[in-house]
Amino acid sequence: MSRGLFATAKDVYLATRKRHDQLFNVYVMRPLASVVVVVVAPSRVTPDQLTLASLVVFVAAAAVLVAMPTWLGGLVGVALVEASYLFDCADGMLARYKKLASQVGHLFDFFTDETKATLLAAALGLRLYRSGGFGVDGASWSPGHAGFLVGGLACVAAVGSATSLTNFVRRPELSGRETPIEAHYEQSGASATSGLANLVALPKAFLQFLNHYPSHLYLFALLGRLDVFLWIYAVNHVLYLGVGWLALFRRFGRFAPRA
Repeated sequence: MSRGLFATAKDVYLATRKRHDQLFNVYVMRPLASVVVVVVAPSRVTPDQLTLASLVVFVAAAAVLVAMPTWLGGLVGVALVEASYLFDCADGMLARYKKLASQVGHLFDFFTDETKATLLAAALGLRLYRSGGFGVDGASWSPGHAGFLVGGLACVAAVGSATSLTNFVRRPELSGRETPIEAHYEQSGASATSGLANLVALPKAFLQFLNHYPSHLYLFALLGRLDVFLWIYAVNHVLYLGVGWLALFRRFGRFAPRA
């Protein structure tokens, strides 16, 4: 029976892969999420319900990170973050597998993802305020240091602003085109790119990897260095905002043409 379950999960995985995906997803989370999809597919469980489950588990993870500012508490909290991400992967895979993909579903998924990203920044700031750790200046800050509250608040602001920026630049009024449903749930497939394009894409891919906390947050937890992660997370969002706002200034900051 187990062999049948995993064989079916393999079929689900191959049928619901995305074209551009993180290596962590390809080799870890999506194979695990395929098993979840196989289990829930015959039931009345919907992709939106899996999205909600992901959010609920993440709220529990944030609570643990704040309530247990110890090395073990960090591991438990991050384990719940990864469990939340498992459901987050499974919701889109279930939608693709059962042909339930919709733009509204994708937008709901994006909304909850960004809510979780903001929660993570807030939870880590409060956790470090209770536990102490490395500050933004590289020095060791003691528990109760106000810098962690300020840093956590700044990170929350950066993540929230980055979310608003992303939503704005994706607007069809700005881009000039509607995003089809298929683009939200793109399947795996070959796409040829030049060597130069791949080289230019490397820095962007690295920043995306840093921003994709499920891929590496557990490493920081194992090392007991969630403080370092918070600063990296904040800087990455500030860089994203800088690049995004530079493009907006170039577009909207031009002088009117001469009469």
